[in-house]
Amino acid sequence: MEQERPYVMSFAGLDPSGGAGLLADIKTFEQHRVYGFGICTAITVQTADQFMSVEWLPVTHILAQAKPLLTSCQVQYCKIGIMPDIQALLELIRQVKQLAPGIRIVVDPVLKASAGHTFHGSIHQQAWKELLSEIYLLTPNYDEALLLAGMEDGEAAAKQLSVYCAILLKGGHHKNKPGCDTLYTGNVIHVYPPGNGIVFPKHGSGCVLSAAVTAGLALGQSIHDACYNGKVYTEKLLASHSSLTGYHYK
Repeated sequence: MEQERPYVMSFAGLDPSGGAGLLADIKTFEQHRVYGFGICTAITVQTADQFMSVEWLPVTHILAQAKPLLTSCQVQYCKIGIMPDIQALLELIRQVKQLAPGIRIVVDPVLKASAGHTFHGSIHQQAWKELLSEIYLLTPNYDEALLLAGMEDGEAAAKQLSVYCAILLKGGHHKNKPGCDTLYTGNVIHVYPPGNGIVFPKHGSGCVLSAAVTAGLALGQSIHDACYNGKVYTEKLLASHSSLTGYHYK
């Protein structure tokens, strides 16, 4: 009989194509042999390459889904994806921490869909700094780090943001170091260069990476190991097929 799996939770949007958001997170959790709970934050209409619309769920509806699970099961790690704005995201985080004291939260700051839709309007940098002090890990891409810190250098931005929480700077949008991810934890920096295999752009790869890292943490891995292993897993997804949709496997 298999040993009981740790519980993890994803708060994310429902992408009918299955490449990003809630469905992608659950696929990733299952491959990592953790038990994933899925809480819907938005209903989208999209394909792998086109984004048509989004219907946001109120925070009260999101919490109504999560509360029975957080209060009856021991969920030590969760990740949060798309939310309509920073105020809703901050309210959700604080409510989740009240429902599950000690929970560690990974936030993937999805500011723009890979298909082109922008989720957040103006960036309230002070509110984001307040939010970062409430979470364990933020996983921005290069462009997101620039916006959140209000700087012109992504690495300097990530280092500044790491004063508040750990930052995994994704390298997919890094012009000078494509595919090179960097973890900032206080004064310690870990660099994860890309593998040697051929990879292809994928819809939802950032969602998959943050979910894989969350799963690794729930399995007891250090944040360094979880980020490294999450990158390896995501690169397998990127290499799995030449289209914008990929296949999940360990």
